[in-house]
Amino acid sequence: MKFSFINPSPPSESMYMVPTAWPPLGILYCAGVLTAGGVEVSVLDQPAKRFSLDQAANWVKKEDPDIVGFSVLLSAAKEAPKLAERVKAENPNITVVFGSHHSTFNAERILEKYPFVDIVVRGEGEHTNLEIVQCLEKQRDLDKVEGVTFRKNGRIVSNPDKPLNKDVDALPFPDRNLAGVGYDSVIFGAKINTKKFTTILSSRGCPFNCSFCGIRKFTRSAWRPRSVENVMAELEYLQSEGYEQFLFADDNFTLDAQRVSKLCRSIKKAGMDIEWFCDSRVDHVSYDMFREMVNAGCRCIFFGIESGNQRILDYYNKGITPEQSEKAVRKARKAGTDIIVGSFIVGAPDETQREVINTLQFANKLDIDVPDVNILGAQTGTDIWNDLVAKGLLNEEEQWEDEICIPRDVPTPVPYEEVRNLIFEYFRAFYLNPKQLLTEMLRTSKSSFRIGAALQNIVGFPQLIETLSKAIRRDEK
Repeated sequence: MKFSFINPSPPSESMYMVPTAWPPLGILYCAGVLTAGGVEVSVLDQPAKRFSLDQAANWVKKEDPDIVGFSVLLSAAKEAPKLAERVKAENPNITVVFGSHHSTFNAERILEKYPFVDIVVRGEGEHTNLEIVQCLEKQRDLDKVEGVTFRKNGRIVSNPDKPLNKDVDALPFPDRNLAGVGYDSVIFGAKINTKKFTTILSSRGCPFNCSFCGIRKFTRSAWRPRSVENVMAELEYLQSEGYEQFLFADDNFTLDAQRVSKLCRSIKKAGMDIEWFCDSRVDHVSYDMFREMVNAGCRCIFFGIESGNQRILDYYNKGITPEQSEKAVRKARKAGTDIIVGSFIVGAPDETQREVINTLQFANKLDIDVPDVNILGAQTGTDIWNDLVAKGLLNEEEQWEDEICIPRDVPTPVPYEEVRNLIFEYFRAFYLNPKQLLTEMLRTSKSSFRIGAALQNIVGFPQLIETLSKAIRRDEK
């Protein structure tokens, strides 16, 4: 039996900015378990390949799989069904499976709306997909497969959730060659990797309760780290494949400082000449940890700062303070981090103009290299979504597939156009500030990593402001 996976493209007007940046690790992990189980597998990363609907449908026709699985995030919630319907029409015998975050929180709705979708896999799907294959091969029904929603005798059935896979070390390493695409790490249109690049997961899940994020519910608040030995084995394998730059795509890479320290020491002991990037909360940090990270090749840190207002941080259930963000940035800078990115969110349902401006001024106050300012959205599986539905501000049955931009789609103190303009003016002032430009030039002159990144992007600098402008005007259409 053959199982073909598709990472579907979002529409061109999607709010989501970087559909082609990283390998689809979720799909590749699922593919690895199937391959180990003797199942033939193929993978299409549609946005990375830049395939149209016709090209993607022709790819499926050429592959001729028995099962086609779609990894569906909200960004592709309306596009994936178009391709799935086309695939089913051309081959009625094919089994169509939807999975990933959007599918997990909308399994019954998907099956009710789209008769050409046969099965929805909820949660992490590595072993669930293998069980589906085994059932179809032996012509058994899916009654005993945990974590699936499907049709039976004209009705929709949702089996109990599958327990989380706690032994993440036991999973096969993802085969990045399956996607057949080379990837880059891109920030606002600027490519920051200068060597062969990929992503890696050293842990799964998140124990925190941020109201704008669905990771906690998807992974049931469980954080499951891989052992340092297992991560090192994959890094060494990837290095043998020519990879030299990595992004740790963990939601909580720095959650366990002792584990980070052990990994950094292992990288140094092995003599690995690699460079890497990671995310970090601002409340699980120390200068010593950052220093070890820098010495082990960490070149870029992304901080989830979110807001300069404690009231808004509390609304987000972020569990941090602006003071912690200031300290984290100072420690990372003192430790010698080449590039510091700060992520911010504005446009909360009752956020005032003064609070939006406070956050932008706070971003300007911090010693970061790249501010990443986003307008708050909402989607199923998040506490913010549930709160807005409970207040009657969103119609769940009508809007579950929509990319909700809160200042645009919900009455707020600051209208969407004003929020958008404030962000754009902030970006323009930040990137064209002579003092900031001089600071970045001096930092670049002292960093071989930044020099390499600058040289490969220097011809594209005039496009930077245009990229930023498009980013915040993306949903005007």
